[in-house]
Amino acid sequence: MFIWLASYPKSGNTLVRSMLAAYFFSKDGIYNFDQIKNIKQFPKGALFERMGIDLQNEKEVIKNYIKVQETFNKKDSIQFLKTHSHLFNIDNHPFTDLNNTLGVIYIVRDPRNIVTSWAKFANNSVDDAADIMINTHRFGGDIYNPDKAEKTLVYMGTWNSNYNSWKSFKPIGKYLLIKYEDLIKDRDLALRKILKFFHNLQGTKFKIDQKKFQNVIETTDFERMKNLEKKDGFFEGKKNTNTGEKIPFFNLGPKNDWKKLLDHKVRSKIEMAFKKEMKELGYL
Repeated sequence: MFIWLASYPKSGNTLVRSMLAAYFFSKDGIYNFDQIKNIKQFPKGALFERMGIDLQNEKEVIKNYIKVQETFNKKDSIQFLKTHSHLFNIDNHPFTDLNNTLGVIYIVRDPRNIVTSWAKFANNSVDDAADIMINTHRFGGDIYNPDKAEKTLVYMGTWNSNYNSWKSFKPIGKYLLIKYEDLIKDRDLALRKILKFFHNLQGTKFKIDQKKFQNVIETTDFERMKNLEKKDGFFEGKKNTNTGEKIPFFNLGPKNDWKKLLDHKVRSKIEMAFKKEMKELGYL
């Protein structure tokens, strides 16, 4: 069964995946970038191609989301899956269902900080990045590397539709909301909440390997991961399409402060578009 690690891009998904990967896919909890590869991304073109589905046929791809998930869903074990898709239902074809989904951990971040991070990473203006968050509903292929051969469409939705859609799992007790700001403030508490949620979904006793846990907290520190990227590179990084220079995946992180980086025009545009959700989350 799947536990989805869902979020809008640049919201802290990588940090959550890193902590979970270090805890579940290492012997000692000491993190390295190879561990995160154990948490796959969905949708992924290769999964559809194995079933003979034409990636250029959008309707056929959407129609087979559930069937593709069934091909690699191990019913007797739990798999974490990353996605930036919103929980859509297009022409009565849902993104996922309860036969495949055990629960969802949704990571959310103040959109005023996402927009500056997105602009830097995607080599866009902040104004263009804001327009994408407010208006764009899908991206072709790998959203971080659009030049790659991967052509599966990622239906991100807008920032608020992405956030709102996954809340449908909340009434049935299969939803955990993690705010990026809480991750930065207290990763220890955030990871404990995530692990407790994991055990609750399984119906197993909540127990933590304390030594492993502490190693996870120490080795998934933002500055350590930033230095690790400088030393070894990070496979989710990308290059500037104009200069060919590598754009750091781990850029400002906790130092990304919209109050210092965002002009009034873009700030107002975002706050107007997402007023309801930002108030709900305590961002306004």
